[in-house]
Amino acid sequence: MLGTVLKSRLMTRERILVVDDEEDLLELVNYNLSREGYRVDCVATGESALSLARKHLPDLIILDLLLPSVDGLEVCRLLKGDAKTRAIPIIMLTAKSEESDMVTGLELGADDYMTKPFSPRVLLARVKAILRRKTQDSADDDTAIRVRELIIHPGRHEVLIDGAPIELTFTEFRLLHFLARKPGWAFTRAQIVDAVKGEDYPVTERSVDVQVAGLRKKLGELGSRIETVRGVGYRFKE
Repeated sequence: MLGTVLKSRLMTRERILVVDDEEDLLELVNYNLSREGYRVDCVATGESALSLARKHLPDLIILDLLLPSVDGLEVCRLLKGDAKTRAIPIIMLTAKSEESDMVTGLELGADDYMTKPFSPRVLLARVKAILRRKTQDSADDDTAIRVRELIIHPGRHEVLIDGAPIELTFTEFRLLHFLARKPGWAFTRAQIVDAVKGEDYPVTERSVDVQVAGLRKKLGELGSRIETVRGVGYRFKE
């Protein structure tokens, strides 16, 4: 009986797509994720990642940046620009550790960023945190937020200004939704990171500032509603 229950639990676990051209790393990540009960697909190219992601819609993608032909940043850009795959969380796993690479990944909508070499235990913790947050998000209140001509619809993952849709990355949407849910409240950059990315996310203050700057630009005149609180962080103007 216990074996049947365990088998059933494992069969219903989330599906994760791992993309890396290093065979040893694929085997390592596959082993650790499979041992936790996740269903794992492994591919070595960006083209294969795009094809499989669109076909099976995984619950999460672990994506290397340095891939042959189509690199990881381009894969991320294409997935986050497609309404069908936009909501799939992405963890970038790469040997590139420069801040500019991390910022670029975040701007494209990546949900987390880890550098090689990495701890499998830390990777598993990040995976669990993102999937847990994704489940919580789906259970959140689906009520649209309306601020004059601005409408934020969490269920549809849609932002409208005067009825026209505004294209935001996954991260930009979460940032706007988080601030707009409590207008007038000032949040530190650390609080924003915890809410938008998950606890213990290794991100610099510059990354948060870059996201806010990009969001303000896309919102046009309404971008001024995201105010800088000197010495604290940001708030959504009432």
